[in-house]
Amino acid sequence: MITDFLERNARLYGDEVALVELNPSDAHDSAKTWREFSLIERSPSGKYRREMTWREFDRRANRFANLLLTRGVKKGDKVAILLMNCLEWLPVYFGILKAGALAVPMNFRYTGEEIAYCLDLADVDILVFGDEFIDRLAPLAAGESRIKAFFHIGRAQVDFAEPYEAYTSYCSTTPPAISLCDDDDAAIYFSSGTTGFPKAILHSHRALVSSCMVEQNHHGQSRDDVFPCIPPLYHTGAKMHWFGSLLSGSRAVLLRGVKPEWILRAVSEENVSIVWLLVPWAQDILDALDAGTVKESDYALDRWRLMHIGAQPVPPSLIRRWKERFPHHQYDTNYGLSESIGPGCVHLGVENIDHVGAIGKAGYLWETSVRTPNGDEAATDEVGELAVKGPGVMRCYYKNPEATAEVLDGEWLLTGDMARRDKDGFLYLVDRKKDVVISGGENIYPVQIEDFLRAHPAIKDAAVIGVPDERLGEVTAAIIEFRDGMTATEDNIRAFCEELPRYKRPRMIIFDKIPRNPTGKIEKPVLRERFGGGRLVEAQTTK
Repeated sequence: MITDFLERNARLYGDEVALVELNPSDAHDSAKTWREFSLIERSPSGKYRREMTWREFDRRANRFANLLLTRGVKKGDKVAILLMNCLEWLPVYFGILKAGALAVPMNFRYTGEEIAYCLDLADVDILVFGDEFIDRLAPLAAGESRIKAFFHIGRAQVDFAEPYEAYTSYCSTTPPAISLCDDDDAAIYFSSGTTGFPKAILHSHRALVSSCMVEQNHHGQSRDDVFPCIPPLYHTGAKMHWFGSLLSGSRAVLLRGVKPEWILRAVSEENVSIVWLLVPWAQDILDALDAGTVKESDYALDRWRLMHIGAQPVPPSLIRRWKERFPHHQYDTNYGLSESIGPGCVHLGVENIDHVGAIGKAGYLWETSVRTPNGDEAATDEVGELAVKGPGVMRCYYKNPEATAEVLDGEWLLTGDMARRDKDGFLYLVDRKKDVVISGGENIYPVQIEDFLRAHPAIKDAAVIGVPDERLGEVTAAIIEFRDGMTATEDNIRAFCEELPRYKRPRMIIFDKIPRNPTGKIEKPVLRERFGGGRLVEAQTTK
């Protein structure tokens, strides 16, 4: 059981720090100042920094588990978490599991309507939330709802919720006597919702345990490593990378901000050794260093040994830039889905830096297949749909057998991603199946064009979508975001694209911001809605 790892760490390393939370400031001197916490401060270590030992972590999880039992929570009930990254997040998560309930992490960007939808879809009984969500939850609490109890973490006074800190402080630190096994249901995660309202993804305790083993195997976390958890904990990517720290009993840092100077300061002050970044954050760090707005010499970065990226296709040009700046860093990339308990079902490996651009081979405990439309294994370099098989495959989309049947083929998960396998067995992600543009009968894979465009010195980010065309069915439109202080004309971009085969050259060039969700994925439905309705000429403005 994954809760066994926490209890082991509390027993063996009880006085050692498990979690640190850093709270950056948005003040003018943000590189030197951290912001005072909005949450209740219990740590003597300072207003900007809180920490928690493994023993306290386990005790807090036990207290919350016992509090849930006093509220009538039974094995199999659902408890949702709606919190920003904070020191309370993981003890709440593990407390839910120890009570025999299912943890239901919620996207903190959900609107009130989306929150209500997801709570209903997952049959949630209890909700834990922070100050940031009071206004969004008040209408839900005032109306008819299946929620039996709300627990609030923060300083605000909330008339419809019980104070988490006050109530848990009176509960027992003894683990509740709940019988659990690896085959029990453990958690419901939500799909990213980039194609509409999210689906509820059901995972078992066995899947959570497997993700710990996969992560630790891939990145070799030891007790001396320090890992900063920067992406949102509600997402499988962030938490499952942290699971490597859980398995190794090593320290993690929760950073409440993603500015380059904040990330580098956290690495410097907390002796961080492994960093997982999303593509935009890595780009921002390099851009800030190149522009001189952030100076590498201001930080102690010598313990940083590994930078790895996942959650979206990684432009090879970005990794080349990173290795030029940090030649001593090992690099790795991980591929996964929430349906496969997050990152790791495909894994490049630090020893395969010569295959940058590939997402790798089957990860530890995983198998992969590239399938043609008729279900056969694709030939070398033939594009097909990537399927994965392993202990982290979801049980189902909760209460959605039709959607489940579309993606589960026995023990295999159809990812919806198009990929190819080279002669050495390395997989290359080509595009999302739903994002492939078919223009005049020709399949065009936007990711390939996006990677090409990002190699332009003035381009920070790029997204390619298909837009309706009366003659060809669809044509490609490239949305381009420039680096700060840089620009280019449409003619310049078109000249740059002449190196592409003619059919891959974007028919339309649009200069605008690239919307990405909290896990770094481009929100292409937003772009299609914005630019796919026949008003493209109006949007083609240059800076």
